[in-house]
Amino acid sequence: MATGFFVTGTDTGIGKTTVSCALLYAFAAQGKKVAGMKPIVAGSENGQWLDVEQLLTASNVNVTRQQINPYAFDPPISPHLAAQQSGTEIDLSVIHHAYQQLSAKADLVIVEGAGGFLVPINDRQNGADLAKMLNLPVILVVGMCLGCLNHALLTAQAIQAAGLTLAGWVANCVDPQMLALEQNIAALEQRLDCPLLGTLPFLGETDIAHSIRLLDTQILTNDHI
Repeated sequence: MATGFFVTGTDTGIGKTTVSCALLYAFAAQGKKVAGMKPIVAGSENGQWLDVEQLLTASNVNVTRQQINPYAFDPPISPHLAAQQSGTEIDLSVIHHAYQQLSAKADLVIVEGAGGFLVPINDRQNGADLAKMLNLPVILVVGMCLGCLNHALLTAQAIQAAGLTLAGWVANCVDPQMLALEQNIAALEQRLDCPLLGTLPFLGETDIAHSIRLLDTQILTNDHI
C-alpha cells in the first residue's frame, strides 16, 4: 500500500498544484512510482481542468483520469455549490475507492485538496473530512500575502484538531509587493510546529521545474516515508 501526503492551502489559487507536482517529480527522481490526485476540481478553461492535467502529467504510473479526479465541475465556485448546480452530491466513498486504486499502483500518492482546508464539499462534510478519511500527513501551502499569518495559523489549528500530522509547510510568495516578507516567514517558522520545506519566489506564472529545486523533500522522506 502506498504512502503519501495531502496538500492543502490557506486559500484557493495559492500554489497547491505547483507544490503537488513539484513533489511528484522530486519523488519520481528518487526512483519512486508516484501518482497525483485531485479528488475534486471546480473551474474549467476551454473544457479542461489545468490542475488535473498537470497532476496527470507528473504521475509516472498508468492511471486513469477518473482515478486522479473523480469529481470535476465547470464553474469556479465552492465544490458543494458546483456539485449542487450539476445535480450531483460529492460522495467521500467514491473518492476513497479511487484513492485505493491509485495506492495499489504507486509507491506514493500526492492528494491535492480543493480550495482551503475547511471548504464545504457537500451539505455535511468539508475538506477536513476528506483529509481525515485518507489519513495522510498534511503539507500546508501558505500564500505569502497580507493576512497570511492568521490564515496559516488557523489552518494549522484545524489540521491538528482533525487529528492529522502537519508534515511541513511551503511559503509561496504570491504577492511581489508584500511588506516584511522575511519577517512574516520567520514568524510562521517560529509558530508552526513543522518544518519549512521551502520558499517559492514570485514568478508571475507556474514554474514547476524551478520549484522542484527549492523544496526539501528529504525532510519528508526521513520523517514520513
